[in-house]
Amino acid sequence: MTELRRRMLEDLQLRGMSERTQECYIRAVRQLADHYHKSPDQICEEEIRQYFLWMKNVKHYSRAATTIALCGIKFFFRQTLHQDWTTLKLVRPARDQKLPVVLSPEEVRHILDRVRLSRYRVCLITIYSCGLRLQEGTPLQVPDIDSARQLVHIRHGKGGKDRYVPLPQRTLELLRQFWLTHRNRVWLFPACGRGGIHMPTATQPLPKSSVQIVFRQALRESGIAKCASIHTLRHSSATHRLENGVDLRTIKEYLGHNSAHTTVLSKSPLAISDIFVSRI
Repeated sequence: MTELRRRMLEDLQLRGMSERTQECYIRAVRQLADHYHKSPDQICEEEIRQYFLWMKNVKHYSRAATTIALCGIKFFFRQTLHQDWTTLKLVRPARDQKLPVVLSPEEVRHILDRVRLSRYRVCLITIYSCGLRLQEGTPLQVPDIDSARQLVHIRHGKGGKDRYVPLPQRTLELLRQFWLTHRNRVWLFPACGRGGIHMPTATQPLPKSSVQIVFRQALRESGIAKCASIHTLRHSSATHRLENGVDLRTIKEYLGHNSAHTTVLSKSPLAISDIFVSRI
């Protein structure tokens, strides 16, 4: 690790940034350095200006990708190098006017039916039924499940916030059945050993990347043309809850949103409890 990277990492830690944010910010600075093939502390303000123009006009980066790059680069130059350049104040990613992709209950069922391995199917069902982010679903631990109250304790969610979300009875039953296949005392979805064998002594949860690969494969096999991702399950969960009569304020709390403006507002005809496939 270079001295410059170590300093930036320490600055991020002192600001209380999460590990995920630290990785994103450091990656943004590394990509800037790779673009100009030199150390980032040797890059001038005009080069930063041209870099963001290149991102916008040549690469057509999304608003989210541009925002991450801007935040990471701004933090590095302002906090680590103490250079508050005008360009860093000027760059403003254009706001997207897109609505989130939402799957119907039938489409959710159609996709999950094509996930053959139980560890991935139960994980994805849990993510959907509880409205979780991928990084909240895969590392769930056995003590996070409050069976008596039918709640899931989400620890260290986005922004480092904990919260409780409802756990449907059918999902609870699926989790109980699935746990009997591995009996890991820590992880609900433990990483597998060689040959795909569940490991009762596994020390790590399922990798997020493998869950993403399985979902993309199931989406292709389903024939559904929507540009969906695992995060689409979260949007769809919020939409279906709203249609089922759950008020917006409650949905906002379940999803861990700071503002109701980020909570999905759509309609769907069926209840979440009608989605799940019963087989393991």
